[in-house]
Amino acid sequence: MPAPKDPEPRWLTDDQLAAWRGFVRLLQRLPAALETQLQQDSKLSLLEYHVLAHLSDQPGRRLRMSELATLATTELSRLSHLIGRLENRGFVRREPDPENGRYTLAVLTEAGHAHLVSAAPAHVAQVLTLFVDVLTPHELRTLHRISAKVLDRVESGPAAERISS
Repeated sequence: MPAPKDPEPRWLTDDQLAAWRGFVRLLQRLPAALETQLQQDSKLSLLEYHVLAHLSDQPGRRLRMSELATLATTELSRLSHLIGRLENRGFVRREPDPENGRYTLAVLTEAGHAHLVSAAPAHVAQVLTLFVDVLTPHELRTLHRISAKVLDRVESGPAAERISS
């Protein structure tokens, strides 16, 4: 009995390829532009800014490192190095989780909060200029729905299973 033939590979249409390449370019260029502004104005990387912002949103401005890594979409080891750099600048400190000593909390300091508050206006202005202001309210809502659909597929679909195994 002959072996089953592999199905023909699927290819992108010209329109799909153009949309995909445009999106990939956006994924590369927008974070780089935001990073440049943050570095110039506040000496923060985009990831450092988001970590400080996530901490500022939490009760007591503190969060378990593992939960912060998930929110910041980074690996725990990378976050640990980043937190070390932020500690050296006096922006965060680590302390044991009083509810479970096996965990470590990242805590936003007053100096870190003050630095975030001073960095936020220029960063938000850049987000508005480069992203929000060029889209209509309808386009923003559509983009939100598209992002949610794609993220749902990434986080729960077959690709997520291949990544985690």
